[in-house]
Amino acid sequence: MDQKNYRLIKAMFEKRITFTDSLFYDISAWTFPLAFNVDYAEVSSLSNGGAVIEKLERPQGAVINKSSYAYLFEWHEYYTPKALHKIVQKGLRAKVAKSPFTLNDVSYDYGTIMIPVQNQKLDADALYTFLQEVARESQIKITGVNTGITRGIDLGSNDFDPVKKQKVAILVGSGIRAYDAGEIWHLFDTRYDMKITKIDLKYFRSVDLSSYTDIIIPSTWGSSGIPKSATEKLKNWVKQGGTLIGYRSIANWLNSNELMKLKFKKDSLVAKDIAYDEKNEYLGAQVTGGAIFEAKIDRSHPVNYGYKNTNLSLFRNSNIYIEPLKNSYDNPIQYTSDPLLSGYISEENLELLKNSVPFRAKRMGKGRVILFTDNTNFRAFWYGTNKLLMNAIFFGNMM
Repeated sequence: MDQKNYRLIKAMFEKRITFTDSLFYDISAWTFPLAFNVDYAEVSSLSNGGAVIEKLERPQGAVINKSSYAYLFEWHEYYTPKALHKIVQKGLRAKVAKSPFTLNDVSYDYGTIMIPVQNQKLDADALYTFLQEVARESQIKITGVNTGITRGIDLGSNDFDPVKKQKVAILVGSGIRAYDAGEIWHLFDTRYDMKITKIDLKYFRSVDLSSYTDIIIPSTWGSSGIPKSATEKLKNWVKQGGTLIGYRSIANWLNSNELMKLKFKKDSLVAKDIAYDEKNEYLGAQVTGGAIFEAKIDRSHPVNYGYKNTNLSLFRNSNIYIEPLKNSYDNPIQYTSDPLLSGYISEENLELLKNSVPFRAKRMGKGRVILFTDNTNFRAFWYGTNKLLMNAIFFGNMM
């Protein structure tokens, strides 16, 4: 490889699944294409390579065509959640497409956002000007169209669901993993310019939840967890229409408090011929410190809007394995039968992971309970799955 720092370049693209040691301080995989969810191909020669790229220009957002009918933008780009947030926070009406369609010979995918021109708080000229600003700041293309007649669902059909203005909170404080909470806060505050309220469990009893549309509970640690009084308060809030989004170890709390019925896959591992002074090494080998796994996704499900491929690379550093439900449409994200892409996992845990599910959604009263067993925002580095959380925020009421 004709590169000054070829070892660094190689490490960025390397996928390793065999190791001389089974004990790791931290994660064992940092493969960039998988972390950023970018399409790529492995080549053995650069003979067909293009010109050297000396400078990278940021994409320039723009509104294509001024419209008196509606504006459309697909949900594929990374900063589309930032754009949608600015639109609904402005008090504008926006809808999301539940099916693909074609308009003016352009194909639009699941999750396409439509902003009607009529019956908005801004007139046509002001709306056009505002959307130009949104497009520039979010680096996306917004297209104006002058007809609702399409191939597939038409723009006036019930296959477009309204998107609500969101007000999101996150639980923090004693018992909540600070790293996990910080990663989520960073995603909202720094990446998407979205406000998120931090609610300390210490003061949870006195907080009025009625104005919040979504509450996120990061993973917990130790024996603290969520107190019983907070559990009942959250249950009532969900039943009134709120969306509760939990991560990782919250799966056990959801199951034990009857917010979501889960069937866990457990190992029956028993130590045999292991001496006492080998105990730590034996147990350490069962820790999944961080590895990359392949899941198949149902692109028609709202949690997967914006993804172009039917496979997705997920980062995992937990040993929580959930059985899939009987109906395939209830398992929109499911690990494959050969899921390990890069990193270390014990043979026993790999068997448990195969065909398990890292996502579950359930209705409760007027609201929703949503679970991710994996960290979709790991260290503000795992860009490829950030949109899963954003989909839960914006489209959770459709799940």
